[in-house]
Amino acid sequence: MPDFDLTPLECRVLGCLLEKQLSTPDVYPLSLNTLVNACNQSSNREPVVAVTDAEVQAAVDSLIARGLAEHWPGRVLKVAHTAKPTWNLSVQEAALLAELLLRGPQTPGELRTNTRRMYVFPDLAELEGCLAALMEAEPPLAVRLARAPGAREARVAHLLSGPVSAEAAPARPTVPAAPSLVEQLEVEVASLREDLADLRQAFEAFKAQF
Repeated sequence: MPDFDLTPLECRVLGCLLEKQLSTPDVYPLSLNTLVNACNQSSNREPVVAVTDAEVQAAVDSLIARGLAEHWPGRVLKVAHTAKPTWNLSVQEAALLAELLLRGPQTPGELRTNTRRMYVFPDLAELEGCLAALMEAEPPLAVRLARAPGAREARVAHLLSGPVSAEAAPARPTVPAAPSLVEQLEVEVASLREDLADLRQAFEAFKAQF
């Protein structure tokens, strides 16, 4: 069982892999370039970061060493997570864990809104059941934080970076998730550009034979 002391960037990379498998399955697994773009997205991320190819590659290598990711060979080397089989996650649980990894502690209501690009929870009862499964896993993958003074709801946090306290996770105003269409198109365009580059390279190699 992998140890739960992931760095913030490892959490971001794992969250992106979980998210893109559910929100844009046609372009999953992800190339390094697409994964870097996903990490640096300005939508559905807290905080927004600007990481390099080398930094993301190092995080991928660490996740592979932990048994949480793997390479998919092909014309372009791609990356996939192994968290769902490792922890036996359902689609609903994977969506919740991805959202917690990408945006930090959130209330159940925020999670229901912000996971819509990955899975639409019909009601809070189903969402609470899936949160309970994450919290009751062995070892636990999430925890419900103590309700902050003045807050209406307690928030939930992931435990993949170790224990977390309410004091270490300041409350944020609710920011509704941006529509996923633009995000999906950005990922698909990046993937098409890579495919076009591969075709050009193959065509040049073919011409060189004559």
